[in-house]
Amino acid sequence: MPLIRECRFTAIDFESAGAERGRTDAPVQIGLATWSHAAGHHDAFVSYLHTDQPVQWSARKVHGIGPEHLADAPTLLSLWPELKQRLAGAVVVAHGKGTEKRFLRAFPGHGFGPWLDTLLFSRALWPDLPDHSLGALCEGFQLGDEVRVLVPGRSWHDALFDSVASLVLLRHGIESLALAEQPLDLILQPDTSAWQRSRVS
Repeated sequence: MPLIRECRFTAIDFESAGAERGRTDAPVQIGLATWSHAAGHHDAFVSYLHTDQPVQWSARKVHGIGPEHLADAPTLLSLWPELKQRLAGAVVVAHGKGTEKRFLRAFPGHGFGPWLDTLLFSRALWPDLPDHSLGALCEGFQLGDEVRVLVPGRSWHDALFDSVASLVLLRHGIESLALAEQPLDLILQPDTSAWQRSRVS
């Protein structure tokens, strides 16, 4: 098992069209960014994604993406070379990884991983915090301005902004607890038992 400081972490985030009754959800934007202990933040990528599904009003209210952004956008499948280049060999990071893993099923047997969920990571590190959403954590730890410098002109619920934010949060946790020399497995399967106890107490 490699040490945390030896790993390349690539975060991925999707924004979606919102689930229409009787249909599955579809991605409308993808963002990826990379961080490592040695190289820092680099290799950012963002794209809108074509979909035949209408963007639901409730989803657009969150991320501001509408059909005018998607008219000439590539399909997710057409971005396979880009995703393979960026995700292969990396620890894949997402805040609440369920949506990202689900949308990546468009590429059966892709083999990306291992996965690191910064939601579980933050619950393990800071179990007593009242809100473990990405925005609340970053703003609470005064990391929001750092993210805004790294991705100027973007904000929360933009796929690139949220990807970079998850890496900034991850780095903050690693540095705060001096985890760089620890084995990667320590943060891949964080102990959230204290958070779980706090939920029932």
